[in-house]
Amino acid sequence: MGVYIERSFRFKISLDKPKRSFYRAANSVFGKVGRVASEEVIIQLFNSKCVPVLLYALEACSLSKSDLCSIDFPFNRFFMKLFRTNNIKIVKNIQSYLGISLPSVVLGNGSVKFELSFGLFAR
Repeated sequence: MGVYIERSFRFKISLDKPKRSFYRAANSVFGKVGRVASEEVIIQLFNSKCVPVLLYALEACSLSKSDLCSIDFPFNRFFMKLFRTNNIKIVKNIQSYLGISLPSVVLGNGSVKFELSFGLFAR
């Protein structure tokens, strides 16, 4: 895990590895609990196990708008799979109802450092 530098002339990082790790973590959550657990439990597991994998070390990098959209895509796809819909408007309504922020919003606020460091000391 970490930041993989793609170019050195103009700082560009590769998001392929974090997204691949995120998908692996999300599929393991679905594989373990399946459709047996409630949506609240799955979302709690998602927030504690999958989101840190996706956002690890990205608060130290300045990301372009396309990078931020690229990070939001797997996040939204998880909710589409969880709620069995392909409508992004429904997913956005569910996320706002549950008070869940997109990774691009979290990275823009600079609050990832606090959330991740707090999670490390909470154990």
